[in-house]
This record gives sequence, C-alpha cells and structure tokens, in this order.
Amino acid sequence: MAALGTAQTLAWASSYYLPAVLAVPMARDLGIATPTVFAAFSWALIVSAFVGPRAGRTIDRWGGRPVLVATNLLFALGLATLGAAQSATGLFIAWTLMGAAMGAGLYEAAFAALVRLHGRDSRSLITGITLIAGFASTVGWPLSGLLEAQFGWRHACFGWAALHLVLGVPLNASLPRVRSVPAAAPDPQALQTREDASPPARGTTALLAFVFAATWFTSTAMAAHFPAMLQMAGASLGAAVAAGALIGPAQVAARLLEFGLLRRVHPLLSARLATLAHPVGATLLLVAGAPAAAVFALVHGAGNGILTIAKGTLPLVLFGPRGYGERQGLMMLPARIAQALAPWLFGWCLELWGPRALLVTGALGLAAFGALIWLRTGSRGQAASAADAPARPR
Repeated sequence: MAALGTAQTLAWASSYYLPAVLAVPMARDLGIATPTVFAAFSWALIVSAFVGPRAGRTIDRWGGRPVLVATNLLFALGLATLGAAQSATGLFIAWTLMGAAMGAGLYEAAFAALVRLHGRDSRSLITGITLIAGFASTVGWPLSGLLEAQFGWRHACFGWAALHLVLGVPLNASLPRVRSVPAAAPDPQALQTREDASPPARGTTALLAFVFAATWFTSTAMAAHFPAMLQMAGASLGAAVAAGALIGPAQVAARLLEFGLLRRVHPLLSARLATLAHPVGATLLLVAGAPAAAVFALVHGAGNGILTIAKGTLPLVLFGPRGYGERQGLMMLPARIAQALAPWLFGWCLELWGPRALLVTGALGLAAFGALIWLRTGSRGQAASAADAPARPR
C-alpha cells in the first residue's frame, strides 16, 4: 500500500496536475494559445480511456508489477518528449504518450494490481492508496511551480521524467510477482460466470459506468472552474481561493472516515451518501450565495473523496475479483471521456447561466444516487454470486 500510494502520488502529480501550473509558460514558449495546451491534455484523457481496458486485462493475467513499471517508463518518455516539444504537433505527440501511460498507470491500474494480489481483502488497501495519493496536488503543484520558476517548464518536465526512473520504477518493481494465468487455459468457473451473465448483470455494469461518468464529470468540472464559479456567486477572489483550498483536506478527511468507521458498512451505502454530497452543497450555495462557499467546498470535497474509493470497491464487491482489471477499464471508459469534456461543457454552462450551472452537476449527482438505489434490486443476485465465488489463484 505504501509503495503503490507513493508511486500513484508521483503519477498523478506529474500528469493530471501538471497543466494547471505549466500550461501558461508552455503555451507562451511554444507560441500557441493556452487552451491548445488544455486541448492536448483532454486528448490525453481520451487516449487513456481506450487504453484502460487492455491494461486491466493485462493486469488480470500478469499482475500489476510489469504493467505499472512499464507505465513509469512511458511516463518518463512522455514527459521528456513534452519537455523537448517545439510545436503544437510535438505537444500532442507528448500528450498521446502521457495519455497511454495514464490509462495504464493511474488509480484503476493500481486498484486492479491490489485485487490481483489480495482479492476480496483489497478494500482497505484501496482506501489507503487514495489516502496517500490524495496529496498529489499538494506535492505536485508546488514542486512543478518551483521547478518552473528555477529552471523553466522544460526542465520541470525533465525533472518529473527523472523521478519516474529513479523513484517510480523501484517502487512499482517492489510489488510481489504473481503467477500468470494462461489465456487459453480452460477455466470452468470463468465459463460458468459467462453462462450466468444475465441482463441484470449487464445492467449493473451499465449503471456503475453511468455513476462513474456522472461523478467524474462533476469532479473535473469543479476542479477546472471552482474559483471562477464562486466569484460568479458573489465571493471575492481571496474567499474563492480559500474555499477551493478546503477541497483537498475534505477529501482526505472523508477517506480517513472510510478507512475507519465506514469500512464496516457496505460500500454501496457510502457511495450513495457520497453522490448526495455535491447536490446538497450546490443547493446551499445557490440558496445562501457566497457565505456558503466554504461549506460547499467541504461537502463537495468529502463526497468526491469517498467516490474515488467507491470506483475501486464497488466493482469488487458486486462482481468479485475475477476479471476485475478489464471490467474496471471498461466501466471507466465513459468516465474518462466525460472527464475530458467536462471543462469545456461546464464552462459553456457557466457562460450561459452563471452559478445556476450547478443545477446541471447537481442533477447528475441525484441521477447517480438514483442509479445506486436501483442497483440494490438490479444486482442483488449478482452481488451474492460474486460473494460466493473464490478469488483468482495467486
């Protein structure tokens, strides 16, 4: 857990959180508009969506160690290519490499690696990883800013690439080896699982995919527009930034709660509560205005923190560990695409409606809550059969 959590902190800090600090100097040096840099980042998220299922399938067969080590090398190559880019074309090539690394090297891959090692006993470990990596922005933004200020954005990219080689590779290489599963070997239980795959099981997969897409859209939209949205609601710039700074601690606090008290309850219950957090906070902000900004940040952050864990634990509880990696990759494909579109779509909503754009994300949260309520009856049999199935041999 400690090794994977640290490696995930590095992976998130050097990819997902990189443009927030380096986009402006990058665009200025390359002679392009700043939105072009973010367009390349959105393209990377789309690439990651389609890499995820294949990466998960590979982890199911070979374990997480070789895949995650390979992503450190790919991250290093992508970051070095980014640092050497001389045009928009080079920028997009670099982010294509980064997108492939993100699709095979962020949370979903780490969760799949744990499930491949520990089967049903992975819930607490998944929570622990998100606790450690929850500080990725806390580490990544200041370090990127320091490197850029001292050496320039190109050397900042080269520095992150070096960290993947000297820190990321050894951390992920320290994971235990697992016995591979022959792709062509007949597996009676897998055959039985496929024969028992009923429409309710497929419906469960679709419902979870919708929940993940809706919540990731909201999370990314808030990450991109939170201070500006609060200013539209009447908060000063200082108050908006201060409120935004509360989201990270709220996420970590909620994950500590999940690690302690909520670990004793079914993850479906904690996920339902988490999907209601953003709609409740958005309602408070729309009704009370700027004075509710801090409360909104805390409630939204807490819900988002638990939902990150739910993305790893719900598929495990409802379907079991067999084929977890590939299933996780497929279910997260719509979420990655929604994540790529969220900054632009929600920005457009803000231009049209101002802070009332929160009605859109609030409605998505309520729809996700409804999907999880429906999941109880739609997946009861599937969850029971998953609970009875033995874990993949290790």
